Amino acid sequence: MPSVAAGMLLVGALVALGVASSRISARLGLPVLVLFMGVGMAAGSEGLGGVAFEDYALANGLGTVALALILFNGGLQTSLASVRTAWRPALSLSTVGVALTAGLTGLAAAWVLNLPLLHGMLLGGIVGSTDAAAVFSVLRASGLKLPDRLGATLEVESGSNDPMALFLTVGLTGLAAGTAGSVGSLVLLLVLQFGVGAAVGLGVGRVASWAVERAGLDAPGLYPVLAASFGLIAFGGAAVLGGSGFLAVYLAGIVLGNGRLVFRRGTLLVLDAAAWLSQIALFVLLGLLSFPSRLIDVAPEGLAIALVLVFVARPLAVAASVLPFGFDAREVAFLSWGGLKGAVPITLATFPLLAGVEGAELLFNVVFFVVLVSALAQGWSLSAVARRLGIGRPADPSPPVSVEIHALRHLNGDVVDYTVPPSARVAGQALRDLALPDGAAVMLVVRGEAVIVPRGPTTLRPGDHVFVAVRSDLQPLVDRLFDPAAETPPLAPGLAIEFARSATLGQLHRFFGLPAPTWSERTLGEALGGDEPRVGPFRLSPGTEPDLVRLLVEPPAPPPDAAVESTDAATGDSGALPSDETPLAPKVDSEPPA
Repeated sequence: MPSVAAGMLLVGALVALGVASSRISARLGLPVLVLFMGVGMAAGSEGLGGVAFEDYALANGLGTVALALILFNGGLQTSLASVRTAWRPALSLSTVGVALTAGLTGLAAAWVLNLPLLHGMLLGGIVGSTDAAAVFSVLRASGLKLPDRLGATLEVESGSNDPMALFLTVGLTGLAAGTAGSVGSLVLLLVLQFGVGAAVGLGVGRVASWAVERAGLDAPGLYPVLAASFGLIAFGGAAVLGGSGFLAVYLAGIVLGNGRLVFRRGTLLVLDAAAWLSQIALFVLLGLLSFPSRLIDVAPEGLAIALVLVFVARPLAVAASVLPFGFDAREVAFLSWGGLKGAVPITLATFPLLAGVEGAELLFNVVFFVVLVSALAQGWSLSAVARRLGIGRPADPSPPVSVEIHALRHLNGDVVDYTVPPSARVAGQALRDLALPDGAAVMLVVRGEAVIVPRGPTTLRPGDHVFVAVRSDLQPLVDRLFDPAAETPPLAPGLAIEFARSATLGQLHRFFGLPAPTWSERTLGEALGGDEPRVGPFRLSPGTEPDLVRLLVEPPAPPPDAAVESTDAATGDSGALPSDETPLAPKVDSEPPA
């Protein structure tokens, strides 16, 4: 019992120190993972704590579990839109990019360390991938909002490149230890890593989404536990079948996070806390595993390899990988600098040690030193490099309050927190002039430290935090009010939207981009009472309440037959209405009044 109590005391103290160090990290701009490792090194056998720890097998096992939870949480936080935007360049970076980075770094390592080429390539394979835990941590703590495609590419790459790194490490470790099979078996390993990992991840994600939605649990705290269990199933199932558990757990998180997740906010909050705890434990553990004296011994060689990796191998690999995808020179430079190293290379560096590869301890120490250099140099300066390249903008400040819906069943709606940028359509507008659709309502406005109860005359100002209760199918439409770059969502046939009868056609166009006369002050109530109640692609009808008008998107008319076409050609009448005009609104209304 005393040993258990002492262990609990030690773990609690190390975790508390890790959390406390995050405040120092925020003030100094230092990547938090470096401070977590620093806590572990300070507590290690050569530090103040004097804790002797050199169990590489245990570190490998615990590190794998921690990385699985970190990747699962990263997948939950990744939107499907980001994946659709970035999957092609991210896949190229996670395969071709990792292989090129590993090859170039391996050549340099073999020359600098005077090692056999195979051992140098093994070191290159270990450090070739971008680390998801490091990237997620640095990007979300940087206070920087990157362009959508650029940020998504970096995050999706870091979450999906572990299979290639694992393939290179396992294959080259087998060759170095003399236990590798034929070339065919290595190719099969690569196919299984990606193929099985992807299939299991997508399959488990779908099952998880179905199960969580229909679980009907009475205890809210069980929903995060259920979600996490599917993450472990995805990882374990893929690994047992010979695939990449890291890829599987990341994809399962993406599928689950973009589904109808019951108790969403609570689940994401708990799993985010689990990911933070995993990150702290992982980096503190790796810090315990290191010996500062050994790192000093390999510092000159490690620094030379790190410089080749950061300034030669990664930039050339990125440029070759994303060349077909239209990234400009500034974006390529940022992707190159964003290739942070972290826990994954150090965890992979335990594989040669466990396999008994000759010189594996040297490889481990050099890898550890390279990771420290990468985390310090690239992680510390990532925001500054982005600003220097003119990429991104400061992230929106977090609101001082939050409004959430905690439901134990799926609801067709949510409370969305928007920050009003100066160029937003709602900036400077009174709420009564916004003509929000039925199913969306402003609940609360937070301005600085003041909480404002919204009323009709309340004017939204840049910097305001606006909490909007919105039906799920209407959120893309409401997003357009607060995002200057958002496009009008596609209007599928059969879509029905209800607005107040007092809403004008001009408001529908100005705020939502709906096909309607730009400056018309005619109301929907007046349009409904016309001879042909139609606005653009919408058929107007009475709403579910007397003060509402229903806009129904009608399917496009079938192509006219030949007789109608000839009649129209003879009369010069096409029979079609322009998308921004209706018989109810004359053409003069489509321009601003003089």
